[in-house]
Amino acid sequence: MAGAAPMAEAQYLMFIVYILKSLKNAKRHVGYTSKSAVKRLHEHNTGSNKFTSRNGPFILLYQEEWQNKTEAIRRERFLKSGKGRECIDNLRD
Repeated sequence: MAGAAPMAEAQYLMFIVYILKSLKNAKRHVGYTSKSAVKRLHEHNTGSNKFTSRNGPFILLYQEEWQNKTEAIRRERFLKSGKGRECIDNLRD
């Protein structure tokens, strides 16, 4: 069709599960977001929640992409569990 606007490509919302490490005391923070992990890191480093405002500054230790929120939440919960913390320990240093 002449003059018709091209169809926009479908944009898929990805969810990021991320692990931050405190430069202050080496504590970790696990979370998920639909934003970029770098943007979320900046928010945490500027005191966006109680834990991170007391324990920052942070560095981004690890991130994973998930196609839906349910999977991201499931992964976040796993990483906060005992077995998940063991997996994180294997990522560090």
